[in-house]
Amino acid sequence: QVAFSVWRALFMREALSRVSSQRFGWVWLLLQPMMHIALLMLLFSTLRQRTLPGADFALFLALGLLEYQLFVNTARRSASALSANRGLLAYRQVLPVDAVLVRAVVEGTLQLFVGSALLAGAALFGFDVLPHAPLLALQAYFLLWFFGAGLGLMLSVGYSLVPEIEKVVAFVFTPLYFASGVLFSPAMMPPRMQQWLLYNPIMHGLELGRSAFFPGYHLTPDVSAGYLASFGIGCWFLGLALHRRFAAQVAAQ
Repeated sequence: QVAFSVWRALFMREALSRVSSQRFGWVWLLLQPMMHIALLMLLFSTLRQRTLPGADFALFLALGLLEYQLFVNTARRSASALSANRGLLAYRQVLPVDAVLVRAVVEGTLQLFVGSALLAGAALFGFDVLPHAPLLALQAYFLLWFFGAGLGLMLSVGYSLVPEIEKVVAFVFTPLYFASGVLFSPAMMPPRMQQWLLYNPIMHGLELGRSAFFPGYHLTPDVSAGYLASFGIGCWFLGLALHRRFAAQVAAQ
């Protein structure tokens, strides 16, 4: 009962601060991915055709970006939850893991609303945004969020004990954007390159999400929901174990 009360209070605090910490917070949540997609469309329209076999190029980019942002924003914001809620950890009812988990849920909820709003806007312009496999789309969404939240659990302990890890992680996320298939499909690459790219679990989530929206999308046979889920389960196990082991040190920071 105490835990649920803490989670509810933290959820309201995180949600309000996320959308009202600056003016027009909701507007910026929508404008950021919209401007990113528009820039990518402007760039790639001069380099290649705007359609892909079995998929509309604009929607292809939009889905890749939204799914990648779901993972990255969940991981990075939940990893920094302890520093943002340091004052609340003085209360014995609030555990460090509570702040991390609630922030991950808040980010997942916000990204769901942002993605739904952008897809609804795209539908007004004539895009076919209804997934032909809704359950697969939800599965891809959940697995990417699950993986991001698990990674955030792990990193939150690392950020508290070794602050320099945050700089390393920020550096790693930059090339990860290009290696996760946001701008391309692994089916466009040579078979040997596909094998290397598919070691990245994020690409599996992006490809599963896209295949749920495009009936004729060429999905690489090696794409697996189980592969992504195994990374998520491993991160959650290690993250919760680290919080259990270093709870006193994290709270005392």
